[in-house]
Amino acid sequence: MPTANVVVGSTSGLHARPASLFSQAALASGASVTIAKAGGSPVNAASILGLLTLGVGHGEEVTLTTDGENADEALASLTALLESNLDEQ
Repeated sequence: MPTANVVVGSTSGLHARPASLFSQAALASGASVTIAKAGGSPVNAASILGLLTLGVGHGEEVTLTTDGENADEALASLTALLESNLDEQ
C-alpha cells in the first residue's frame, strides 16, 4: 500500500469546497484511499464527512494511503491535488 505525507495547500484547509473536490477525486480514482492527521485515525478519503471531521487546516501535514490496482497512480494524482490550492479551482 503506497503512502505519502502531504502538506495541504488550500488556504482554507480541507473544509467545504476543497474537501468536496478531494473526496470526489478520491472516489473517482478507483483506489481505496484513506487520509489521516498525525496521531489520528485514518478516514475514508472519499467521504466528505470523514474529511471534515479531521479538521485539517492550511499547511498541516496529512498521510495518504492508497490500495488497489492503480494505487500508485491514485497516490500521485491525489498528492498533487492536496498540495494545490483547491480554493482557486
